[in-house]
Amino acid sequence: MALISGYKITRWDHNKPPDESELRSLLNQAGYQAYRWSNLPGEIYEAHSHQYHKIIYVVQGSITFVLPEINERVQLSIGDRLDLPRGLVHEAEVGAEGVVCLEAHHG
Repeated sequence: MALISGYKITRWDHNKPPDESELRSLLNQAGYQAYRWSNLPGEIYEAHSHQYHKIIYVVQGSITFVLPEINERVQLSIGDRLDLPRGLVHEAEVGAEGVVCLEAHHG
């Protein structure tokens, strides 16, 4: 687990990759309602921020988040979780296999 400039990465460290229901259950147990989204390979999200704390779990594929204000790149794979604090500017680049994520918000 890493905590830098307010964002947090939690790597999936179990022997077996999780399935979507397992990740959804983790969010539900923490009191969050998740929704699912997906993107095709190579899709890009331009720099933006949100007025809420965002939690993302990768269900399939991969995605790289770019945090330009702190010059960081964070690649997420199956099972990895990213917590992005409110107001943190980020971009995203979808990996070669595309990506499916679960997302929840608070605050």
